[in-house]
Amino acid sequence: MAKRHKKHKKHEEHVDESWLVPYADILTLLLALFIVLFASSTVDEAKMEQMSAVFNQVFSGGTGMLENTAVIQTSDANGGTASSAAIRYAQDQQELQQIQGRVDEFIAVNELENQFETQMTDEGLLITIRDSVLFDPGQAVIKQEYLSIANELSKILIFDPARNVVVTGHTDNVPMNSAEFSSNWDLSVMRAVNFLKIMVQANSELESKYFSVKGFGEFSPIESNDTAEGRAKNRRVEVLVQPRIAEDGTMIVD
Repeated sequence: MAKRHKKHKKHEEHVDESWLVPYADILTLLLALFIVLFASSTVDEAKMEQMSAVFNQVFSGGTGMLENTAVIQTSDANGGTASSAAIRYAQDQQELQQIQGRVDEFIAVNELENQFETQMTDEGLLITIRDSVLFDPGQAVIKQEYLSIANELSKILIFDPARNVVVTGHTDNVPMNSAEFSSNWDLSVMRAVNFLKIMVQANSELESKYFSVKGFGEFSPIESNDTAEGRAKNRRVEVLVQPRIAEDGTMIVD
């Protein structure tokens, strides 16, 4: 008698789909990679910490890769997300660094390393010019032989879209009381004004409404005024090229 073979029902195997990564999460990871690569190319440790804080906020908003809430939707002032705000800010900082590169090239070509200096700060790109390059002691009129420097710098300060630029004058603490200037405040302001006038008059492409001046006199030193060397460094004109995008992603310049 033939044996009946029992038919064994095949058990449906459950397919583990946990390895699948949603498309949105891939984009998020690519976004993270892009900004990390940008941030790591700079030496500003504070900016790196700020970027890290943004990522912590972004990635702490999800409950898991497969639970549809991997990215927190924190709206900024422009209606975007925290991650898009970080991208806008990072791109603007990169543009400022490119401007710094052009200024550094100008300094190198003209062999002005001892008179010019550039630095990325929290307020923007700061270009420092020692007053000995531009002015005689106690004077606010730019030396004739250095007018070309202001002219050449004006070509670098043409931006599209526009950026705010602030020209600031500084002095040492040696009292100023001449027939023309009653204080170091007066001297520092007029030096900034005259330097700005030369740049704007030299280049019709500069939009005057984005330029402004300040004068701090001796009250914002970068070195001690107790030495001749320190006083020489404190006598300076600064050109600050400001960011267009704030750290929260909002637009600073219209």
